[in-house]
Amino acid sequence: MASPQLIAFDFDGVICDGLIEYFQTAWKAYCQLFEPDSHQLPEGLAEKFYPLRPVVETGWEMPVLVQALVQGASETQILAEWPQMALPYLTAAGLTKAQSVQALDGVRDAWIERDLAGWLALHRFYPGLIDRLCELLAGGPPIYIVSTKEGRFISALLEQSGLNYPSDRIIGKEAKRPKYETLRLLKAEHSVTHIWFIEDRLPALNDVKAQADLTDVQLFLADWGYNLAPDRAAANKDPRIQLLSLQQVVQGFDKWR
Repeated sequence: MASPQLIAFDFDGVICDGLIEYFQTAWKAYCQLFEPDSHQLPEGLAEKFYPLRPVVETGWEMPVLVQALVQGASETQILAEWPQMALPYLTAAGLTKAQSVQALDGVRDAWIERDLAGWLALHRFYPGLIDRLCELLAGGPPIYIVSTKEGRFISALLEQSGLNYPSDRIIGKEAKRPKYETLRLLKAEHSVTHIWFIEDRLPALNDVKAQADLTDVQLFLADWGYNLAPDRAAANKDPRIQLLSLQQVVQGFDKWR
């Protein structure tokens, strides 16, 4: 495995664990969108939501996952059928993906404006990741954060952590392109061949695998992130994907193999 000339990290589930904030924001957006009779949080709903976070690919699905749970969908059904069952919940309510995204981002924006400290406090960084990013920024290959989260939210969280991370190295949802296209652009911009991409979602890695011009991108599945045991088992059998532990990622590149 050649040493990296550029590294791209996903954010949620790789650098930052925001499960508590995810649910709180999703619940508030759900209340706006689906207008339940009561805004009283059902007991145990958060505990049902947390282990199902890996099924969510983009933000619009978060309030929809809450709706599915409120409507009685089982964990087994959601794990098996989520990509097919998510959108019908919006359609049945006369809603669109755009409205769901707008509600979700609106909840976050209002929360950050009203209580930034409280919002930030619901996140934690995985042990050692901030120090590792500092080391790489100080002397190493160029590093980027490539995420489906809004870049401004990522910047706020990193700033709170004390990391002065360059904003031009954060490529968030506002870029409006798939991650594999961002990797393609970075490859061309930096004239590199050996890119390492660390992601916690197997489908995102499989999307990169499908690109004929990105066969030299080394793919890593973060086993500490928002993924499931079958994802990790599949990655472990895939010659293109390296299963990576938190203990490895905070060490030198020779330990990543």
